[in-house]
Amino acid sequence: MSKQTLLERLGRHSARHAVAYVLTWLVLVVAGFVTSLGLLGGESLFDRLETGDIVAPGQATQARDLVAAHDDSALPVMLRVDGVDFTDPELTLAVRHAVPRLEKIEGVGEVSSPMTHPGWPKDPEAWALVADNDPASGSFLIVVDAGSQLDSAVQKAVVRELRGSSSYFIAPYAEDLQVGGTGLLVDDIVQQIKDDLAVGEGIAIPLSLLLMVVVFGGFVAAGMPIVGAIASISGALAMLLGFSHVMDLDATVVNIVTVMGLALCIDYGLLLVSRFREELARVAPGVPSADLTRTQVEAAVGGAVATAGRTVLFSAVIVGIALSGLMLFEAPVMRAIGAAGVSVVAVALLVALTLVPALCALGARRLGERRGAEAAPDEGVFSRLAAATQRRPALVTAVSVAVLLVLAMPALDLRLNASGVEMLPAKAEQRTFFEGLERDFPLLAAPSVTVVAEASLREAEEWADELSADPLVTRVNPPHELGKDSGLVVVDLFTDGGAMGDDARALAAQLRSADPGFQTWTGGQAASLADFTDSVKERAPWAAGWIAGATFLLLFLLTGSVVIPVKALLLNVVSLGASIGVLVWVFQYGNLEGLLHFDSTGGIESVIPLLVLAFGFGLSMDYEVFLLARIIELHEQGHDDDTAVRLGLQRSGRIITSAALIMVIVFAGFAVGQMLVIKQTGVALAVAVFIDATLVRMVIVPATMTMLGRWNWWAPRWMKRVHARFGVSEHTSPVSGEPASATV
Repeated sequence: MSKQTLLERLGRHSARHAVAYVLTWLVLVVAGFVTSLGLLGGESLFDRLETGDIVAPGQATQARDLVAAHDDSALPVMLRVDGVDFTDPELTLAVRHAVPRLEKIEGVGEVSSPMTHPGWPKDPEAWALVADNDPASGSFLIVVDAGSQLDSAVQKAVVRELRGSSSYFIAPYAEDLQVGGTGLLVDDIVQQIKDDLAVGEGIAIPLSLLLMVVVFGGFVAAGMPIVGAIASISGALAMLLGFSHVMDLDATVVNIVTVMGLALCIDYGLLLVSRFREELARVAPGVPSADLTRTQVEAAVGGAVATAGRTVLFSAVIVGIALSGLMLFEAPVMRAIGAAGVSVVAVALLVALTLVPALCALGARRLGERRGAEAAPDEGVFSRLAAATQRRPALVTAVSVAVLLVLAMPALDLRLNASGVEMLPAKAEQRTFFEGLERDFPLLAAPSVTVVAEASLREAEEWADELSADPLVTRVNPPHELGKDSGLVVVDLFTDGGAMGDDARALAAQLRSADPGFQTWTGGQAASLADFTDSVKERAPWAAGWIAGATFLLLFLLTGSVVIPVKALLLNVVSLGASIGVLVWVFQYGNLEGLLHFDSTGGIESVIPLLVLAFGFGLSMDYEVFLLARIIELHEQGHDDDTAVRLGLQRSGRIITSAALIMVIVFAGFAVGQMLVIKQTGVALAVAVFIDATLVRMVIVPATMTMLGRWNWWAPRWMKRVHARFGVSEHTSPVSGEPASATV
């Protein structure tokens, strides 16, 4: 018997103390859900989430900070009233009865309405809060200055009053009433995040369980990765709650990170359970399940963790490296996703190496009933597929790469967006409110571009007059001073096409290059997006270098080859480009709008390409490791290159395709949600995994390895010496020291 490895000792310990491991995880899972969801009355994770523009260092952030530092004006809460008859005196009385109730709320500032204006109805100024200043519109607003904090008690009290007594008084004279405001918009986004998370998990977990029942042939084996996945969700939410106390967390981070933890945990659990059943067949051949001894179970768990566990560890490190690259970008949202993502990968790894083995030990007798089914025969669907690619490897490679390049072509037309209310479903209450506000009350609409100028009010007014003649500008609001004695003036400009339209983008760029004779800071959604894009361009080479370099090193330590890591990196670039291309074709071009239930914004949310590249890179390397591990094992057992490739695909193909299909199900489950950014992420990652696990791993990799032959394993002599000393390998069974022809 050879010396036990650290992973084998961990596996044996988890089997020996399985009940303690499971109970410990049960306590941790319950604690995670209780704290993160605020079930004991404390602040929940969802109470701490934020939403807003994508922020990166630049003029837009500086403009926003200047406004925040000097402008303490209140955030309005509004009641929109539609379908009224302005000539009805009862309507006027009802509004004048409701407004004083709002004014009595402590902390409320001015309450404005057409009917409480001193000049109503003859003074034209009284009609400023009437839609289009037109009595025929039948619509008006009551605007309440409700403090400067989104979640303040004042805001909440105003909303309760508007939805309660005020609506009660006015409702008899109107066809429809709608309450809106920035705080309510944030609440809508967070609630939609929670709803989408529940829907995604409700789809992903049952379908994954069903698929694993088919793969494993029983509920006990299938349920173990699902139990691990539930533990990962709890751990992910608890970790995100912790991160929310040290950094701002955008609302979308929760779904993105949680879905990754869920997918990885199911994936890793699938590998561990499959390998455990194979180890049972090896250490206790012919022994009835009911007669399995504790020693045999411990040996099987130890062997599974030492072999499949090493693959899982290797995979988790690569995924963690890919996600850590996001922390090199300056945008806080990217750093938050990167940090939280790495932490969730760590949770998935701990679950796979401790909880799942303990569950395997407890359910060993049930799992052992079909243990022989895990040993893949030497001939089957995947070996025949490999043989087919090996007959004409050059042609297969050329055609496959051509397909990927065609799929990637739309990526050349990628247009980034930073959506506001458009990220909500079309029928969401606050989206319809704000879109109606922009359409019917243009004077209250958010500007396309905001400029903060260090100038006198007179200088700013003269400049605003010049800007009003610009063909890109449809309207300029009168400049106003920012606070008292700040020396700063704000100029709000409007363009056709909204804050993310072509005109707004062009105007923001034009203003930044202009020299009006005083210091200016250009802000707004288009300007924020430009800052984000510039920041990404500056940091992308560093992030790409870190991810590629670290991945190359890890694959070299696994294979001892320079060729295989380089080929893997190049294939990843092409396959991820294809995924981005499909993303653009679907969401930017608006194809499949009906099927996926979304309205195209004409672009892709700005964070999505980076997320797809980082997450997709890590996941694709996942399958690269699974396949290479089998091929290396067979190659070192003495098989020639072609046979090693063919048998390696046969012995790993079922697990790779099953794991990939589960990943696709998980990501597709979240794509069913209503939030546009989550839908885009889910679809893009589902496509990335599907392309990688089918066309790349099942076709291109066998074909290229066949073409390269012995050159697959080439490396300079000095690097061979490095690999001989520091390389990693998993082809030797730590239990017996004999080669284990496993499916991992």
